[in-house]
Amino acid sequence: MYDVIVVGARISGSSTAMLLARAGYRVLLLDRAKFPGGKGAATNLVHPPGILRLKRWGLLDEVAATGCPPIHSYGLQSGPVRLMAELPAVEGVAEAYSPERRKLDEILLEAAVKAGAELREQVALRELLTDARGTVIGVRAETGDRTPIVEHARLVVGADGSNSTVARLVGAEKYDSHPVLNKSHWSYWADLPHDGKVRTYRHRHQHAFTWPTHDGLTIVGLALPVKDFKAAADRERDATVVSAFEEVDPEFAARLRETRRVDKWMTGAVPNFLRHCHGPGWALVGDAGYTRDPITAAGITDSLRGAELLVEAVEPALAGDRDLAPALAGYARRRDALVSGHFQYTRDHAAIADYNREELEFIRAMARSPHHGSGMVGMFATIVPPAEFYSPANIHALFDHIPPGSGPGWKIRMVRWLVRGAPRHLPPATRLADRLIAANLGSMGTFLLDSPVARVA
Repeated sequence: MYDVIVVGARISGSSTAMLLARAGYRVLLLDRAKFPGGKGAATNLVHPPGILRLKRWGLLDEVAATGCPPIHSYGLQSGPVRLMAELPAVEGVAEAYSPERRKLDEILLEAAVKAGAELREQVALRELLTDARGTVIGVRAETGDRTPIVEHARLVVGADGSNSTVARLVGAEKYDSHPVLNKSHWSYWADLPHDGKVRTYRHRHQHAFTWPTHDGLTIVGLALPVKDFKAAADRERDATVVSAFEEVDPEFAARLRETRRVDKWMTGAVPNFLRHCHGPGWALVGDAGYTRDPITAAGITDSLRGAELLVEAVEPALAGDRDLAPALAGYARRRDALVSGHFQYTRDHAAIADYNREELEFIRAMARSPHHGSGMVGMFATIVPPAEFYSPANIHALFDHIPPGSGPGWKIRMVRWLVRGAPRHLPPATRLADRLIAANLGSMGTFLLDSPVARVA
């Protein structure tokens, strides 16, 4: 009898198993794969909240030793507007890393086994065992040679990806579900000079991106709306990506032409959904319970945070031999509170809509304000909640960084007067300003009238 069975041994599963095993619980970790083997199709980036978890768990030095440099700044360019800002710190951690995915998987899996989790590879889940009340009490599985396996546990955790078998077997329903919004292709370049920054570009409904990763390589990629994406031969993809950079950063495009791609093109397209992530005797973590578009490169970070969140919720109940139901319900509430704002922000970002004049003016003002610039990239990096960044007080302060004169356009000038020039004893003027700002900020305006929320690491 195990305390917990975890199905899926990659980022979220290994992290969950490691944390529970370190706390003294008997954990069985199952996976269909044989390790090391294969690799997740990911752009590898781990934002500061994920790095904070790796540091807490004593694994950051191992990750850094794989040959990936620290990244301290993220940037956005759209047309003539350029924003590059330092990442805000999360409990003293203000850097990102982009380790090779296979090596990160191995580091976490080895840590789980070292902590005492029992790993069984090449095992496929076939059925969940339940008692008379419908509570999940174990698993029925098969090895690669069809040998049956039956094991029991107080809790079964599905960490088996967006097409989770555990989720299917328990009938976990999706909600707030949205289709694939864009498709991307990316690969690795060698001998490409890079200054250790994440760069993203928004231009003509294209989202180009690049940052340094492991072994002196650089990730280079492009996301396009689904209707504009076409599968093509490698040389044609090379030309498409280089052309996209040519339009927004000719200097970087010239470097691409002078260097070489050293891996195949990888393609990604991910739907957006949340799943009900718990029930009697079971829970979902990582992509099994929540998937959002990869345009903000937050999948690994979300998986690390989610594992910690689940373990923090269930560990006291496991320790006290108490009913797990209240703990699992609390986990679900905390998970939704943690991810819902960034889930909506990512969906808006994933539409790859071109910025209008007012949006560009606001981004230009953010580039002039270190506080707002850091907040903007911190929102992309899942550090700053969108409702906090787009709170009325924060946006009103941004008007101090929009210069006077006719340059910003009449809409911005009018709203600036309502925010900064109208008599303070006329609160309706400020409320009108907020509605006007929201109406003219495209997707940015979505969060403006929301109540500010506390920052969650």
